Amino acid sequence: MTPHSHPEHEDPNRPHPTPWRARMFEVIFGHDTPAGKAFDVALLLAILGSVAAVMLESVPHVQAVHGRRLYLLEWAFTLLFLVEYVLRLLSVAEPLRYARSFFGVVDLLAIVPSFLSFLVPGSQELIVVRAVRLLRIFRVLKLSEYNREARRLGAALRASLPKIAVFLLAVATIVVIVGALMYLVEGPANGFTSIPTSVYWAIVTLTTVGYGDVAPQTTLGRALASALMIAGYGIIAVPTGIATAEALSTGARIRAACPPCPGCGHASIDPEARFCARCGAGLTPAHAAQAD
Repeated sequence: MTPHSHPEHEDPNRPHPTPWRARMFEVIFGHDTPAGKAFDVALLLAILGSVAAVMLESVPHVQAVHGRRLYLLEWAFTLLFLVEYVLRLLSVAEPLRYARSFFGVVDLLAIVPSFLSFLVPGSQELIVVRAVRLLRIFRVLKLSEYNREARRLGAALRASLPKIAVFLLAVATIVVIVGALMYLVEGPANGFTSIPTSVYWAIVTLTTVGYGDVAPQTTLGRALASALMIAGYGIIAVPTGIATAEALSTGARIRAACPPCPGCGHASIDPEARFCARCGAGLTPAHAAQAD
């Protein structure tokens, strides 16, 4: 049995062999048919509407006037998503596998908070998790073709994790040292009541957030704060530079591994291209395999 034929590698969103269930699968999971596109667009609009209803319900004056209507609308969306979830389970060949998949879990989380509110009052606000379902828009808008770029970016971020970890450790050391110094310099009288509070101030200052709830009052404290603020501008750019350098390095390795054009020998070929940018010659199967 090949890896691609192993059950673990099979798509959980396979149509059920029963004809009417297969048709239902085509509508619910199909993204190329008119019915499938209409279903997806209607679903996305329903998700946006349900999230908007929950957000409006949290506004006091709106809740006071339209609270009952928003409550009923929220339950209408919940029942709609419940029916949709059941239909998805019925239309796939392996319902349990779909239920354990990423979108299956997200679909379930879009329903649970409303029913959970009967046991835990206030938990219905968690309904905003439905916004995660908007990730389906990547399928609707055919953005899945960018998955290769996303994988490369992910590979670059994974490769840069050790460097970023060392950098964050250095930053953590800096804020602890500066926080301890500010505690000694300013003291409880100026709001630096403890070392943890001073470390919190150092983090807020270093990241240039600057809430202003704690601020140095002495000349030495302000000088130390000024140095930390200036250092913050340089420190913030470091992770971006590390990730960018790794992404460029990953791209260079991919281009280096790409063989030259079989027609003109042009070496600067887009690794995803199927035709040479200079002469238009078709790339060989070996080239296409390396491009993937």
